[in-house]
Amino acid sequence: MIRFLHTADLHLDSPFKGITDMPISRLTELRESTFAAYENLIQYAEKSVPDFVLIAGDIYDGEDRSLRAQMRFVKGLERLQQAGIPVFMSYGNHDHLGGKWTRFQLPGNVTVFGPEVETAELTVRGQRVRIHGFSYKERHIKEAMIGHYPNSARDSGIVDIGMLHGSIAGEESHAVYAPFTREALLEKGYHYWALGHIHKRQVLHNEPPIVYPGNLQGRHRNERGVKGFYEVELEGNEASLKFVPTSVLVFDEIEIDCTEMSHANEWLTACQNAATEVMERTGACILSVRNIKMSPEASHLFSGSSNEEWLEVLRESADRGIWFSGLQFEENKKSALLPDSPLVRSVKEQIDSWDDEDWKQALQDVYQHARSGPYLSALTAEMKKELSDEAGKLISNELST
Repeated sequence: MIRFLHTADLHLDSPFKGITDMPISRLTELRESTFAAYENLIQYAEKSVPDFVLIAGDIYDGEDRSLRAQMRFVKGLERLQQAGIPVFMSYGNHDHLGGKWTRFQLPGNVTVFGPEVETAELTVRGQRVRIHGFSYKERHIKEAMIGHYPNSARDSGIVDIGMLHGSIAGEESHAVYAPFTREALLEKGYHYWALGHIHKRQVLHNEPPIVYPGNLQGRHRNERGVKGFYEVELEGNEASLKFVPTSVLVFDEIEIDCTEMSHANEWLTACQNAATEVMERTGACILSVRNIKMSPEASHLFSGSSNEEWLEVLRESADRGIWFSGLQFEENKKSALLPDSPLVRSVKEQIDSWDDEDWKQALQDVYQHARSGPYLSALTAEMKKELSDEAGKLISNELST
């Protein structure tokens, strides 16, 4: 059996752009969080002493990596060297080899993959292990680098592990670099694929594992939930994965049901209770609040003060360890007050008076479209009512902006 740690996307010294309204002490904690998460990784490795550590790209947040970030990273690697732990790493699109920086010499336990796909080899208790990977020579690697990886040597009893900082071809949630398909990875016959680049933790395939560990520390509200790395055990064709959390601050969102909300203290209590549940589960957190199912009473309640004032009061009532970053509403809170405005009523009455010919005239561009037309069903009375209601909502929203 071999045991290793798989991490990626450390983004050390991330600037956390756009977050400026925190108290200095909380903002300092946030800006130190990527280093604190990295420290959690190093401490775990020192205690558990894995056979090796894989770091699959984006160690730093930018190509002009700071001296501070490099120094902190190297000190962690030196501690792993003292513990006798080899490290295999690659640079990704954020910290590519073409960047300009003052280089620190890395300790002797570290193997860095170059701009072409390379293979490093080590022996773990008599078991030969080959690790394949590459570093980005520049920020934008559009080539499907998977074609340069060698095929597995399974017949010879060697364990093959691939490291790849990239994304699935056609994936639109993240910039697509070094694109690949699951099928292309599986064709290589490797025992494990250690991926990086996508900050959401996910296992793309189980046997063999194709894994994104996500980043070590969330950096904004779109990187929600607990972050960390994987501890992996391989024995023959069997794999066992254990997720190890490292994030010191967790970004998340709470939803507040405003169906029967009519008083400010009711809303504050609901927010506090929901936030406490998150903190008990994840630790210190930065939360956005989404208010859903807005009743007329709730809309009237929130219309009395600005979002900034509601947020300020919410922050003052928060427990230590909780920071509220913003408020959102399921629909424009002002528009809920305008469903019966004269203009909306007039438009809806006009639409409701249409006969079949009027509807055909209004929708002729849609139904006569060469691509969409053949697939559209006949317009029913229910569909007409839905369209009328939607038109009213659109006008209400425009009036409220």
